[in-house]
Amino acid sequence: MRIAASLFAMSVLAAQEPATFHSDVALVHADFEVSDGTRIVTGLHKEDFSVRDNGQEQPIAHFSADEEPLDVILLFDISSSMRPSIAQIGASAREALAELHAADRVAVMTFETRSHLIAPLSSDLASVERNIEEDVVGGKFHGGTRLLAGVDDAAKYFLTQPKIQRRRAVLILTDNFGQRSRRASTVVHHLWEADSSLSGLIIRTAAGTALNTAAMISNPAVGLLLQEGMQGVAEKTGGDTIKTSSGGQPGEEFREMMHRLRLRYSLYYVMPPVKPGEQRQVQITLTKDALARFPAARVRSRKGYTAPRT
Repeated sequence: MRIAASLFAMSVLAAQEPATFHSDVALVHADFEVSDGTRIVTGLHKEDFSVRDNGQEQPIAHFSADEEPLDVILLFDISSSMRPSIAQIGASAREALAELHAADRVAVMTFETRSHLIAPLSSDLASVERNIEEDVVGGKFHGGTRLLAGVDDAAKYFLTQPKIQRRRAVLILTDNFGQRSRRASTVVHHLWEADSSLSGLIIRTAAGTALNTAAMISNPAVGLLLQEGMQGVAEKTGGDTIKTSSGGQPGEEFREMMHRLRLRYSLYYVMPPVKPGEQRQVQITLTKDALARFPAARVRSRKGYTAPRT
């Protein structure tokens, strides 16, 4: 969750809404999605939401929908079982990338036992498409699946980038069968620090399911110990997930995930007095009036942030 305190950020917010901020004011940013369980709910406004920080309601200083440019890291699982699915995804990359806006940027990363930055953040989407086709689909598929290590490395890449007025997301494409590699709480905190959500296209492959089943049958205790998924981390960052069935069409769902990233809302509120490094809880909910209009709607947002240490 981004903590903004620069004159640039204050001037941007002041220009968009009739509010005055000072350079020593720190803002907390939250990027989130609203869904009724079957579709994304759009067309909501600032008055439709309530924000609590450690249980205390906070005034919303700024609100936007589909306005801020987006930085997204496409994180591909290139373990052996993923080759057929990634090939299908690569074939639909142009349609998926067409969901983005001209100012949006994409980076491409892969992971197996190790993580690899294939291409840094770029707004040249034609180049991104070539990177996916040539360096991901056309590359080697091998090694283990250090899933959360891959997500953590994506968060750390974001942490090397300047903190500017952009939304951030990591979109992982995986069968969600991984070996233990990083503590989930550590990965969540790095994503919060990077102000990034984690979303996932979970692709159920026959090979991955067979390997996981065999491990559980041969030694259930070891099988459980080795299992690692991304859904718990995604939930704490406000991210979304889509599951495919074995033999499904991951290419179409890749486009749908990119579309959803563009339908998220953003808000800012003034950070209350906190201790440096303090872990804070955040809750974003719909107001009673909004729930009356959309009774099945729920907010999917990150659960907290870490107060800056300096």
